[in-house]
Amino acid sequence: MNPITELLQQFPVLVLDGALATELERRGCDLRDPLWSAKILIEAPEIIRQVHLDYFRAGADVATTASYQATVEGFTRRGLSRKESLELLRRSVRLALEARDVFWQEPANRAGRPRPLVAASVGPYGAFLADGSEYRGDYPLSEAELMDFHRVRMTALLEAGADLLACETLPCFAEARALVRLLAEFPGANAWISFSARDEAHLCHGEALAECAAWLDDQPQVVAVGVNCTAPRYVPALVLAARAATRKPIVVYPNSGEIYHAENHRWEGTATCTAFAAEAERWYVNGARLIGGCCRTTPDHIRALAVWARRLPPPKAGR
Repeated sequence: MNPITELLQQFPVLVLDGALATELERRGCDLRDPLWSAKILIEAPEIIRQVHLDYFRAGADVATTASYQATVEGFTRRGLSRKESLELLRRSVRLALEARDVFWQEPANRAGRPRPLVAASVGPYGAFLADGSEYRGDYPLSEAELMDFHRVRMTALLEAGADLLACETLPCFAEARALVRLLAEFPGANAWISFSARDEAHLCHGEALAECAAWLDDQPQVVAVGVNCTAPRYVPALVLAARAATRKPIVVYPNSGEIYHAENHRWEGTATCTAFAAEAERWYVNGARLIGGCCRTTPDHIRALAVWARRLPPPKAGR
């Protein structure tokens, strides 16, 4: 049985963590770099470990590793060797595992909680390009070429001991198909597939989420389907669309609700933690069962989310 199904038989919702980059910047890290948060795997890995621990303490049941923008190609472009690059990928998983072990050693942290999972982030090809195409999906690569790109990273992350993969912020269906085809090369591996969406029904590239979810419904190694890095206002309809197309658990971890302006790299607006948790109630009612945060969310957002989630009634048998 995959770990997600097993835990959802015991708990009504699995609480995911929030943004990593937001927390790294708040703690003084400069992410103005093509490697983004993966840069800190080189410079200050202990800060990443602490962020993971803080999210566990806030109530997260799943940590997502600092490998979203980490690739052998990206690291070697910075002058690192292939061996060093693979070690950094494995380090991203170890940091989350170490934080999980520290958290779980404390008996008080086990009350009413599952032992947290570590999901290794597999960001889209466009994240490596660092040119905005991760939100367009207009790649010049075939599915086979996308499989070749992701294969080395996926191997390293799984070898390091990740519980599952978080194939996330995928802007197009072609990349999801490539990743699912690649999963077959790792028979014991599981992954959730999470897309970025441009409106209430479509991926950033334009495909209908419902059609993608229907195709993923037949893929045995896919343990959840949904959206992330998406405006919260689109999430209720997107959850309903996915729920109607698949029997798999629905995963959602949208942005905080602020608006990003790419021209000056600034966020605008405010989004309170209590409002985020209140919106999660609607996502849950519509069918979401793995809920967390993406850009601009913090441990405070996850704490508010966890307080709400712990009040939910246990799942009914056979659900």
